[in-house]
Amino acid sequence: MTREATWREEFGRALEAHLTRRDEADLLSAYELGRRALESGLGVLDVAGLVHGALSSVCARAYGDPLPLVQAAEDVLLECLSPFEMAFRGVNEANTALRGLNDFLEEQTRRISHELHDEAGQLLASVHMALDGLGSELAPAAAARLDTIREMLDGIEEQLRRLSHELRPTILDDLGLGPALEFLTGGVSARNGVPISLEVVPEKRLSPRTEAVLYRIVQEALNNVAKHARASSVTIHVHTQDGTTTCSIKDDGVGFDVAAASADGQGRGIGLIGMRERLVPLGGALTIESQPGRGTLLVASIPDDGGAPGAEPYPNGQGDNGRGNPRASDGRHRV
Repeated sequence: MTREATWREEFGRALEAHLTRRDEADLLSAYELGRRALESGLGVLDVAGLVHGALSSVCARAYGDPLPLVQAAEDVLLECLSPFEMAFRGVNEANTALRGLNDFLEEQTRRISHELHDEAGQLLASVHMALDGLGSELAPAAAARLDTIREMLDGIEEQLRRLSHELRPTILDDLGLGPALEFLTGGVSARNGVPISLEVVPEKRLSPRTEAVLYRIVQEALNNVAKHARASSVTIHVHTQDGTTTCSIKDDGVGFDVAAASADGQGRGIGLIGMRERLVPLGGALTIESQPGRGTLLVASIPDDGGAPGAEPYPNGQGDNGRGNPRASDGRHRV
């Protein structure tokens, strides 16, 4: 007997038992059947179809008005779907908590960035002043050595400024995603020697949440390129169409096995998981196309209302096929 036939038979028995006895124990059995269906990977439409099939079979054998049978079958259907309702609410609660966590982390990152820029800058300015005072008391040969120290401090100050901006660039808050990505890609390209082509075409500012999430995804993608891809070029494109903002990052590097990396839980896999977790609370989706030796295309998409305060994400957190399947219907990997 096939898996589908087995489920059809079980739902048929559950419905007939309730129609025969109409007691609470049969409804509890229907709830347990729904729970097992959920655990096995069946979806809401699958369960509704099985109950409908069972009801059709019963009605075909019944005499007289089938309406009482249909009304009684409603109780079985509701019990079978109750586990799905509980799972749906649990996902929504988890997404709400995850959204709050992401907002908290962004705020803490902003605070650390500002403190790194302001307080460290003040300390370095004090060191420069102290060196200036000390230089006037030293012999010329010793004073010349102070110039080398000043150059080292200038280098440290520049590095701290870069780290501060990459942690949470004030330009992202002040001017938006496009200028922030220009600053980010310019720094990454200069450090790693990889040309990066950037095109950002939204006509208006995106929501702060959407801008922050897309910035972090590009940042993590470029980090992966620098560490793993051995690419000679990277292309980044951001555009808004039909109520969805899409950001694509494409490189011509060595590529990788997406399924293996997603299941790895280390290195690149952690980065991919982090990208998805940032998108989930906004109802976004992450699609990755890559094969060893053929480069990588990463596409993150967020609905326009996903970054708005109070916006609800898709119930499955991915906005794809309703079951959270990591492989979309077009054969691409969604993680």
